[in-house]
Amino acid sequence: MNFKKIILLITFFLVCFSVNAEEKKLDVNNTEFNVYTGMFDFSDDGKRSTLVGFQHQNEDLNRDTFLGNLSPVTGAMITADNATYFYTGVQAHYKLGALNLTPSFAPGYYNEGDGKDLGHALEFKSEVQLSLELPKESQLGFSYNHLSNASLGEKNPGANSYMFNFLKKF
Repeated sequence: MNFKKIILLITFFLVCFSVNAEEKKLDVNNTEFNVYTGMFDFSDDGKRSTLVGFQHQNEDLNRDTFLGNLSPVTGAMITADNATYFYTGVQAHYKLGALNLTPSFAPGYYNEGDGKDLGHALEFKSEVQLSLELPKESQLGFSYNHLSNASLGEKNPGANSYMFNFLKKF
């Protein structure tokens, strides 16, 4: 992976963490981090690539709506081919006993690096995650997402990805 992109990803993570440091003192377990790894564009044999990423969610900003409990999310991912995606959006949370169903939608900035050309810098991520509650405010999950530029570019090949997630509340 490109060293500059790794440093950028780590810096982004630290900024998200430090922004919520003061809030953490006021309310216990109000911030959730999701670290994930998986396969970017698994359905395209030519441009398939492993990925790693993280996502931040602050439960102080969640709202109960007619669609369920909604909250903002911010995250980033990088592939082994140096493609990067930085996003911010909204997720819903539905508790089904010990299982959690979490659909989300997030527009973001995509840079293809040496990876797949998705046709535009603005890409939209639609995702669904299923996770199992574990002790100590953590979860283990599996998610699937699709990136698309909604035909903003001259081409719109899209990318389908799956990830294994570890979520922890702080």
